[in-house]
Amino acid sequence: MMQMAFIKHIAPLKYITTAICVAAISLSACGKKDDQVEETSKKVVPDFNKTYTFDTNPSWVQEFNSNGKPDASQWGYDVGGSGWGNNELEYYTNGSNVTMSGGNLVITARKQSMGGMKYTSARLFSKGNGNFLYGRFVVAAKVPAGLGTWPAIWFLPTDKLYGDWPNSGEIDLMEHVGYDPINFYFTVHTSVYNHTLGTQKGSNMSFTNATTEYHVFRLDWTPTSITGYIDDQQIYTFINDGKNNSQTWPFDQKFHLMLNLAIGGDWGGAQGVDDSAFPQSMFIDYIRYYPVNNI
Repeated sequence: MMQMAFIKHIAPLKYITTAICVAAISLSACGKKDDQVEETSKKVVPDFNKTYTFDTNPSWVQEFNSNGKPDASQWGYDVGGSGWGNNELEYYTNGSNVTMSGGNLVITARKQSMGGMKYTSARLFSKGNGNFLYGRFVVAAKVPAGLGTWPAIWFLPTDKLYGDWPNSGEIDLMEHVGYDPINFYFTVHTSVYNHTLGTQKGSNMSFTNATTEYHVFRLDWTPTSITGYIDDQQIYTFINDGKNNSQTWPFDQKFHLMLNLAIGGDWGGAQGVDDSAFPQSMFIDYIRYYPVNNI
């Protein structure tokens, strides 16, 4: 089997909440965000006898039909060149490597020095109502070609209810590396199933036109399972073991969507980087989210 993805596991601190607790407020109200308390108290009990279904109309749609930058109320940027836990070689900019053009969101990696790194690119996260608990996600995208590229469509926990990576989980809907041009990878990570232990769960699927055509990546996430599809072909299903244990199933909390094009790194750069290949772009045609309708 092909080597699985070395996953980007340093999640950004996107929101900082400051609470001032005075004597009139009980100590029990301090130190934990209200939305975390509410979400924890309202967790869904998985019904393993139920076939979960999804709305037929999407409730969150990103079509990218305008020009310029994506909606700032829906998308933010991770900025910097820290290597992102994977020894990546790019500096992620605050939007200068992102545009909307031709009905696509375009993320472009360039051979350009910035912040001590040799390349620039972008890493976006959904925000606002782009935080989700269960549902079907459909993303149409075209990945770049070129040795050293590492595009990804993936999900990280919004509130990290069970702690930092990997304890709160990660879902990689699509990863692709330039030196392995025909394969897409789907991977799930938890505290006990992750690449640092060599126990991550997932699979890969081959397409001769992986980098020359758009492909549709789909995630079906319910209280009992997480299933990935590429062009309506099932690639992998990760089953909730029903033990009510966050070490194996931390996927009962809100996650947000991540889009990025990394350069180099432990996996993407395993066979080097071809500087003559740049610039390279990942194109996102659309993103559609369909809630589960029978929880």
